[in-house]
Amino acid sequence: MKILALTSIRSDYDLLSPLYALLDKDESIDFRLLVSGAHLSREFGYTIDQIVKDGFEILLEIETLIHSDSLKSRLKTASLLLQNCIDIVAHFAPDVLLYAGDREDVMVGALLGTYLNIPTIHFYGGDHEVDGHQDTYIRHATSKLSSLHFVSTLEHKQRLLALGESEKRIFNIGSISLDRLIGVKNIRIDDSFMKKIPKNFSLLIFHPIFGEDSAFVFENILKVLIQKRIFAFVSYPNTDPGYNEINSVIKKYEHVEQFIFYKNLERDLFLNIFSRCDFIIGNSSSGIYEAASFKIPAINVGLRQLGRYADRNVIFCGNSFQEIANAIDTASSKEFLESLKDLKNPYGDGNSARKAYELIKQIDFKSMATKSEDPLKVNCNEK
Repeated sequence: MKILALTSIRSDYDLLSPLYALLDKDESIDFRLLVSGAHLSREFGYTIDQIVKDGFEILLEIETLIHSDSLKSRLKTASLLLQNCIDIVAHFAPDVLLYAGDREDVMVGALLGTYLNIPTIHFYGGDHEVDGHQDTYIRHATSKLSSLHFVSTLEHKQRLLALGESEKRIFNIGSISLDRLIGVKNIRIDDSFMKKIPKNFSLLIFHPIFGEDSAFVFENILKVLIQKRIFAFVSYPNTDPGYNEINSVIKKYEHVEQFIFYKNLERDLFLNIFSRCDFIIGNSSSGIYEAASFKIPAINVGLRQLGRYADRNVIFCGNSFQEIANAIDTASSKEFLESLKDLKNPYGDGNSARKAYELIKQIDFKSMATKSEDPLKVNCNEK
């Protein structure tokens, strides 16, 4: 069996890397990766290094990322990926294509599967945000073009059913990203940064979103952390339009001793920081998905992630200085922290990669390649 997975950024790679490891170890599977986008950008950390370190075979590297920081850039990036990968994907002729999430490359993967008649699996479909971000539209559109769906929750499955997808094509396996949290190697954070790190610190991950003054919001978060004297590890933003404005704010604060800014961290180091922080703040999906496994508060600031299912550790707040400050006070309170002691992550138990792997070994993909079901009738007929 030949399996090809598409990955364009560290975030989608981490969503599926535990599954990649299982597929790669199976001698009956010829597993390859098609690598593009931010993975090949020095500005965004050149994260292909992590893929090489993990030992996966790369079918093709395609430099696609348009560094224009505009609304047009992601669409142009997607067009470069599609144009430059069609022939080699057709030549490799995989038995199944894998892709995860809601960025532009998943739509490319779905188009490849549709027009080259290759069965596809879309991971993390059925999720929904009400923030108006394009990712939600792309996620649902990709689901309609995909052969199979490996989802994280029952709610996600129900949403795909509402979109007219056949129940026989949907498998609720939980979030594979949580598998990365099992058995993390203990690392001395001080040694990694060659400086004394305070016992109490936070993790800030904030990405731009259209319709919000992201630089203003990001700077407000930094100002609140400074006022409250909270040390923070601060991530650079992703490739979404507006990242340059956030980078400008980082330059303004990069010499503040209270902050460590980073573009990319080795996986175990990042997870050590994540698991030991007092809280995660910003608007990353990590606060929605992974933070509950560590039983830590997650403060989601502003528009991004609104509408996603979140457990009681997540605090949604507005983007003003005072709203952010109030949210940190709540997250730091004894009562709030006590309420998280028995928290169980609603997105999975850390065994999702194994579930996905076993399904991939069992499914007759050829029988699932043609998608002829009528959305008006399909689920009525199956009941």
